[in-house]
Amino acid sequence: MRISARADYAVRAALELAASRDDSPLKAEAIADAQDIPHKFLEGILNDMRRGGLVVSQRGGNGGYRLARPAESISVADVIRVVDGPLVSVRGVRPPELSYTGPAESLLPLWIALRSNVREILDGVSLADVASAQLPSAVSALTHTPDAWVNP
Repeated sequence: MRISARADYAVRAALELAASRDDSPLKAEAIADAQDIPHKFLEGILNDMRRGGLVVSQRGGNGGYRLARPAESISVADVIRVVDGPLVSVRGVRPPELSYTGPAESLLPLWIALRSNVREILDGVSLADVASAQLPSAVSALTHTPDAWVNP
């Protein structure tokens, strides 16, 4: 699975909003500076997140962005889906829409299993979990396996 720069930036921007101490909106420039995200690129991402119902924007001198609902109710998967679409696709197609024959026939259940595991992790972790450094124990446990940090 590949996490795009767009998805990475979107999650990081959402985490800045989740970690905001008060309910006042954050300016895009402040988010971009805090997370070292190109400002123009971030504006497009924030617009997608606004259209997707994850953030609200406020105009004016005190304007900016804030989460549309509590950080506890927004999963990392929600953010990725809004800016990049489905979490797992094969050649741009969702796994249930695929079909294989012969020796490749068992690829479909493999892709479905992969999608299931990705969903379980990313849907099971909220912005509040990440912002507070309190990942669910099942997710944390995966980082403690010997090969988790090794690139094959």
